Amino acid sequence: MQSENWDLEDIQMSGELIILTIYGPASYFELHGSCFGHQYMLANEYAKSIGVGIRVDVSRSQKELIEKLEKGEGDIIVYNLNVSDSLRSKVTYCGEKEITCFMDSLLKMKTVSSFSSSDNMAWAVRKQSDNLAHSLSSWMLNNRNSFFDMATVTISDRKGNKILPRRNVYAPALNLAKGEISVYDRIFKRYSIACDWDWRLLAAQAYQESAFDCNAVSWMGAMGLMQIMPATAKHLGIEEDDIFNPEINVRGAVNLIKELNSHYSDIADRSERRKFILAAYNAGPGHVDDARTLTAKSGLNPNVWNNNVDGYVLKMSDERYYNDPSVRHGYFRGEETYKYVYDIMRRWDVYRKNGK
Repeated sequence: MQSENWDLEDIQMSGELIILTIYGPASYFELHGSCFGHQYMLANEYAKSIGVGIRVDVSRSQKELIEKLEKGEGDIIVYNLNVSDSLRSKVTYCGEKEITCFMDSLLKMKTVSSFSSSDNMAWAVRKQSDNLAHSLSSWMLNNRNSFFDMATVTISDRKGNKILPRRNVYAPALNLAKGEISVYDRIFKRYSIACDWDWRLLAAQAYQESAFDCNAVSWMGAMGLMQIMPATAKHLGIEEDDIFNPEINVRGAVNLIKELNSHYSDIADRSERRKFILAAYNAGPGHVDDARTLTAKSGLNPNVWNNNVDGYVLKMSDERYYNDPSVRHGYFRGEETYKYVYDIMRRWDVYRKNGK
């Protein structure tokens, strides 16, 4: 809890900027140990400009954001707040023109869809934080033309060279009649034993991840044959220089699958458990667990994927569901995860039926 006169100098002395926000695709979300969201990324750049780190405090509503700010539980509301004259006596709005313009641009790009383009939007600080308000407003004004660059994920190697997103679109099986799927079949066969999977299921997942492109990089920073995120690679002990090595990448993915298998050990049916493992590989176990919680809350079976948990996974990009009090990890792109699981299962079926 901050003192009533807490301002920019105090934030810099503490070394930490506390932002108040709400889960959402344009505000803030988590994926595999990394933080994303256009506005979060802007706030992170502002924090760097004043020489501090950043901490996130998530609320469920704009009313809660205002209450937390007034109580001194955070420094800045980093969210597309609806500008209201009735609140001007309580908060200082920052970046009204810049945030409104930025959010309108995201709306036109169909990145967001939960507000009207006629809204005036801004961030906010406490009324007493004059220096912070001036610093933030000046930073926004001076950097508004760079907002899109700041809010776009960039991946660099150890030398600072930028790695551009890339991925093959299509990679047909080599010769299914002979049981040949890809040039990496030897690797899949070797490491699938460790997680007790059919090697063709691992191959089907690799196709879904990278279309067998060992140098693939996603727009969110996932890399290699099995599209491992940097934070996940670190957790798995994969060195940065090794992440594009097919064998090391697959071995890391299999170790992650083994961890997820343990995480979902309460699901007795192995065929069901595989679907949950795949979903968690894509979205993270926290998000899948949230969908299971909502499934159980609705009276359906949280241990069954088809026509049970899959339906709530689809709903996890809807704010009515990701802001539910029982949801701990907020927004994620459920439609992508839903498609991911079913596409892999269908491809695995094709590989089994047509191969040896």
